Amino acid sequence: MTDLSLPPMTPPRKAGATAPDSQQDAARAGAFSWPTPPFAGYPQAGAPGQAEPCAIEGLNGKLISGRLLSFSPADELASVQIPPARSTMPLKFARFRSLMLTEPLVPTAPRSDDPHAAVLAHRPRSRYKLEMKSGGPIVGETIGHVETAFGLFLFTPLDDSGRVTRLFVPSEGIASREIGPRLGDLLVESQAATAEQVNEAAQMQQSLRKQKLGDILVTQRSVTSDQLLEAIVQQSRMPMVRIGEALIALGMIDHQQLDEALEQQKVDRGVPIGELLVRLGRVSRQDLQTALARKMGYPIVDASSFPIEADALRKLPFPTAQRLNALPLLLRDTTLVVAVEDPSKRGALDEIEFASQCKVAPVLARHHDIQATLHSAYSRIGVEIAGLALDDGPEPEPADAGKLLESLEREGADQNARENEKQIEQSDNSLVRLIHTMIIEAYTQGVSDIHIENYPGREKLKIRFRKDGVLKPYLELPHTYRNAIIGRIKIMCDLDISERRKPQDGKINFAKFSAQHKLELRVATIPTNNGLEDVVMRLLASAKPVPLEKLGFSERHLSQLKTAMERPYGLVLCVGPTGSGKTTTLHSAISHINQPERKIWTAEDPVEITQAGLRQVQVNPKIDWTFAKALRAFLRADPDVIMVGEVRDGETARIAVEASLTGHLVLSTLHTNSAPETVTRLLDMGMDPFNFADSLLLVLAQRLVRRLCTECRVSRPMTEAEIEVMLDDHLFVQHHADPEAVRASVREGWLGRFGRDGRLMHHHSPGCPACGHTGFRGRCGIHELMPMSRELRRMIQTGARAEELQQLALSEGMLTLRQDGIEKVLQGQTSIDEVRATSNV
Repeated sequence: MTDLSLPPMTPPRKAGATAPDSQQDAARAGAFSWPTPPFAGYPQAGAPGQAEPCAIEGLNGKLISGRLLSFSPADELASVQIPPARSTMPLKFARFRSLMLTEPLVPTAPRSDDPHAAVLAHRPRSRYKLEMKSGGPIVGETIGHVETAFGLFLFTPLDDSGRVTRLFVPSEGIASREIGPRLGDLLVESQAATAEQVNEAAQMQQSLRKQKLGDILVTQRSVTSDQLLEAIVQQSRMPMVRIGEALIALGMIDHQQLDEALEQQKVDRGVPIGELLVRLGRVSRQDLQTALARKMGYPIVDASSFPIEADALRKLPFPTAQRLNALPLLLRDTTLVVAVEDPSKRGALDEIEFASQCKVAPVLARHHDIQATLHSAYSRIGVEIAGLALDDGPEPEPADAGKLLESLEREGADQNARENEKQIEQSDNSLVRLIHTMIIEAYTQGVSDIHIENYPGREKLKIRFRKDGVLKPYLELPHTYRNAIIGRIKIMCDLDISERRKPQDGKINFAKFSAQHKLELRVATIPTNNGLEDVVMRLLASAKPVPLEKLGFSERHLSQLKTAMERPYGLVLCVGPTGSGKTTTLHSAISHINQPERKIWTAEDPVEITQAGLRQVQVNPKIDWTFAKALRAFLRADPDVIMVGEVRDGETARIAVEASLTGHLVLSTLHTNSAPETVTRLLDMGMDPFNFADSLLLVLAQRLVRRLCTECRVSRPMTEAEIEVMLDDHLFVQHHADPEAVRASVREGWLGRFGRDGRLMHHHSPGCPACGHTGFRGRCGIHELMPMSRELRRMIQTGARAEELQQLALSEGMLTLRQDGIEKVLQGQTSIDEVRATSNV
C-alpha cells in the first residue's frame, strides 16, 4: 500500500458541487453507471462487472494493477483489491490521481447497408491536458468525455477500430483542464460557421459580457440525419446548465421570477421549472426552446421535413408517443433519437426509455410540428389510428417481453402526473402478463433467483436476475408499479398483502398459471427503509436429482461419499452457505441408494426436488410442524434413511444424532464454512461429544463456482511465476516439516494428472456469443470432504479445536475447498479468481 503514496483519508467534499441530476440520483441510489463514449456506436452506460481489472495511479505517479470491486460516487469511494492481498481496500477519490478500467470497451460496427455508416463510425479524437494538484500533468487523447461533479471520465483510444479504455480522474485532484480545440475552431472546422462569423461573435461577446459564445451561435434546425447526428455529438460535449439559470443568463426572467416559480414548484411537485414559467406567463414556449438550444446545446429539428426511420417508430408505441408528444426519428443500435418539446422533462424521457428499452437522445422540435407529423408518420408504417387508440393486432405471446412493455404502456395510467399519478393495480392484465413473462424468461435462461428491488421517491423499480451466481440487470419499471408488482406476487403465493412491516415467506406453484411450465418458486419478502419491500424469488425447477457422477466430484471424493452412503447407519452432513447446492448434492446421494427395499423419509422446507420412492414432507413452522417434530414422527414410521433439510437448532441436532445411533442413516445440511468448523459448531449446540463422534460418518463442505465456457476456452503453458503462486495457495494452510519436498511432490502430482506434454496449462475463456461474452457458462462444485477416522473421533471426544481437526484431516489426505478448486483450475473447469472468491484457504 505504501507504493501508492496514499495520504490519510479525507472527508467528502462540501455540498454545493453541481452535477447532472441523473448522475446525482444514480450516485445516491448506489446504482452508478460507468459512462461510455458519447457516440451512438458504443454500448449504454452500465455498472462495472465483478472484479473489473484496473490500473490505479497513486499520488506519486506510480501505477499499481488491481481489481475494481465497487465504485460509489456518493461516498467518493472506490473499493479495490491489490494482489497478492485478498482483502478489499476502500480507496477515497482524494487518495489517487486516476483509475483506469483496463478491459477494452469495443464499439458496435455499423451495418454495411446503413446509409449513415460513415457518420456512425466517426469517432473524433481530442487531445486533453489536465494540470494536477499532486504534480505533473495528465495528457493524452480521448474519444469524447463525460464530466461530473465528482470527476472526469476520459476514453483513451487503443487503435483505429474504436476500442478504448475508460479513465476516471477525480475532480479534487484537477487544478485546470483543457480538452479539445476551442468551440470557435470546431465550428470553423465543421463548416458550421466561417472564421469571420466566429470573430464577429467573439467581438459581440466582449460587449455582452454576461453571455457566452455558445449563447450567440445558435444551432440551425437539422433537416437531415447527418446534421442531426453531428449536432448530438456537439451537444454531448456541452456542460449541463439548469434551465432557470439559462433563462436568467439570457435576460428572459430575473431572480425574483425564478424564486416565485420555485415556490410554486413546491405545490405543483414534479412539474419542470420551465413548464411552470410558461404557465405563469413569465416566458413563452419559444423563449423556453431558445434557452434549451442555446444554453444546453440540444439540437433543433425540423420535424415536418425530417426523414423519419420506420425502425425508430416501431420502438415507441403510438399511445405513448401521442401522450408524451414525442416523435422517434432515428435508431442507432441501442440509442433512440426522439424529438420532444422540452428535453428537461426527465419523467417523460424515463417513460420513453422504459417503453422502448433503448438509451434516449432527446432533440428539440416545435410542439405543432410534432403533433402534425405523429399521425402521418405512424400511418406510413401500417399503424391504424382510431381516435387516440392503437390497434396493435393480436394479444402478445407470454414470452414476448417487448410486446408486453408496449401493452403496459397502453393500459397503464398516466405516469407523468407526478404526485397525483394513479398507481397500477395488482389485477392489471398487462402487469400479470409481465410477471408471468419475467418468470418464464428466467426459467428459460437458467436463472436461479429473481431480485425485485424498490427505491424511495420516484426511483425506478429494478429487477435483476442471478445467473451462474452473478446478478445481471433484467428490467426497470416506473415507480408507480412498485406496490402492484409486490402485491401481485404476494397474491400468487397466498401471503398477507396488507403486511409490509414484517418479512414473509411463501411458495408459488407456477403450473397454476402456465400449464406448459411445471416449476415452483420460493418467495421471500423483506421490508426495507421508507416503508418499502423487496422480493427475492428462487426458481425450484430441478424436478429430478442429478446423478452423483455429474456433480463434479474427484474420483477420491466420489468413492468416499458412496462408501459413506452405503453404510447402514450414521450421520452424513453437507455444509455451505445458501445457494451452494447442498440440497442438490444430498438428493443425488439419496438417489444412489434409493432402492425398493429401503424406506426413505425426507423433511424439507420447501420440497425442491422430487424422486420416486421417497416419502417427502413439507415442514411448516407456522403451525409448529418443525424439523424436530418431523424427525420424531419419522422414527415412529419404520425408516431406513432419513433426510433433514437443515439442522437449525440443538433439538433437531440431538434427535438426528440419536436416530443415527439407533440404526438409521441420517443426512442433513448445515450453514457452516468448512468441514472441521461443522464439528465445533454442533458441539457448541450442546451435542454430547462421545455420541456425536460415534455417529458422524462424513462432513462435506462445498461451494459453486462459475465454469469456463468450453466454446471459447483457450490454453497456453503456465509460466513459472503462475505455478509458484498456485503452489503457495495450495500449501498455505498445511504445516510441513520439509516444505520444499512437499512442494516438489505436489507439483509432480499435478504434472502427472493435469499436465500436457510435460507442461501445466493456463486456461482462459475470452468470451463468445455462447456465454454472452462473459467467459463463463454454467457452474461446477468445489468440495472439502472429511471422512471420520479413529484419530479424528478421538480428537472430537477430547474437544479439539477446528484448526487441530483440520491439520489432522489434511495429514490423512483431505483437500480444502481452495485445494480442490485449484485442481479444477488446472483441469480447465474454472478460473483461479473464481476459486479465491469463494474460499478462504
